[in-house]
Amino acid sequence: MLEDTPGIHHVTGIVGDAQSNLDFYAGVLGLRLVKRTVNHEDVLRYHLYYGNGDAALGSLLTAFPYPGDPPGRLGKPGIAAVAFVVPPDSLGYWADRLAAHGVDVGGPERRFDERVLRFEDPDGTRVELVTGGSPLEPWTGGPIPVESAIRGLHGVTVLPANPYATASTLETLGFDLVNEEPDAGDAANGTRRTDGTTGEGRGTRVRYRASGEVATVVDVLDRDAAYGREGPGTLHHVAVRVGSESDLYDWHDLFRERDYHVSRVRDRHYFRSLYVRGPGGVLFELATEGPGLAADEPVESLGESLVLPDWAEEDRGMIESQLPPLDPPPSGGAGT
Repeated sequence: MLEDTPGIHHVTGIVGDAQSNLDFYAGVLGLRLVKRTVNHEDVLRYHLYYGNGDAALGSLLTAFPYPGDPPGRLGKPGIAAVAFVVPPDSLGYWADRLAAHGVDVGGPERRFDERVLRFEDPDGTRVELVTGGSPLEPWTGGPIPVESAIRGLHGVTVLPANPYATASTLETLGFDLVNEEPDAGDAANGTRRTDGTTGEGRGTRVRYRASGEVATVVDVLDRDAAYGREGPGTLHHVAVRVGSESDLYDWHDLFRERDYHVSRVRDRHYFRSLYVRGPGGVLFELATEGPGLAADEPVESLGESLVLPDWAEEDRGMIESQLPPLDPPPSGGAGT
């Protein structure tokens, strides 16, 4: 019997410049760089992981830098935004901090029983800060005061080609329908649709929630939208947690029986995973909870050096010569 997922494992985006990405997520948002490694499909590209102090599942945002690639375009089917949890009384701090770094901020606005700030990272990826609670401890070695710091992921907003099909995928994974409300469309994000209209007042936001304690929310947008294009500024996939590698094979068989596009089970060094794309078009990854990001370096030095999978070590010299240097993220006491 397959067990329901407790929530999100990580979210992965495609970005342009690795240094700009690091400066924003570690320097502005105060996340910890918890892994500096390479894309297993292209070892001459970085794969950067950000999270809380101990790289807990449910805190992880990862990035594939593709400098020089044409920018992506948000649209269906895709992931419209990633959201982080912040303390309920911290939005004023964050609005001021983001504005001081030249970031345009939307909100705060009310969404369900939460308050939300909206903005974009340097590549145009849509990011949200959502008020709430979390059992995860924030990273205290960066520039953000602990009382305002990001606690972890809240969830994602998806924009499927077929919202009913994506809802079915979520329910199969163990997410429950909990609420819905009108969605303002692209106007709520401060952008205009490709046809020149705002989309304001169009569609519905439908909330699904997993049973765990962290990173449990997937909001499904049911509204008109143009088709998107993968590239820097877009979110590539959302990964959900499963217990073991044997569970992955069971999930693989289940989704194959339902005629989903399913990958083979893959070894990602820090977890095993497979990718699933159903009729809704959104790409989901199912990822095991172990062995975890501390499998090959101590927690206290996570992200400080380039770590390669064993099969790539013999090519370290060549790989390091092709990757751009990265200046370290800011360090020191929180609030500096």
